[in-house]
Amino acid sequence: MNWESVWNVLKWVLVVLVAGFIGQFGKSFALRLIERRRKERRQTEASAAPQVSPDIQLEEDRLEALAKIDKKRTKAEVKRIKKTEKP
Repeated sequence: MNWESVWNVLKWVLVVLVAGFIGQFGKSFALRLIERRRKERRQTEASAAPQVSPDIQLEEDRLEALAKIDKKRTKAEVKRIKKTEKP
């Protein structure tokens, strides 16, 4: 084995190590940027959103829950009817 082939192998090993290093820290950097962006977006949405009183919010939640229950009942009824119609 001559020096040229050893150097060639070492070059490739170094290239792979550098690529791994850049990849790992690039991923960490990208995740940090994404989290910072999400945090800024949440802050702007919170400041821009109109403040709803807790009573109104509770009433809206109650109405949504009732709508879901009604939808489930209707779906169950349709399913029951289809089941009884089959021979």
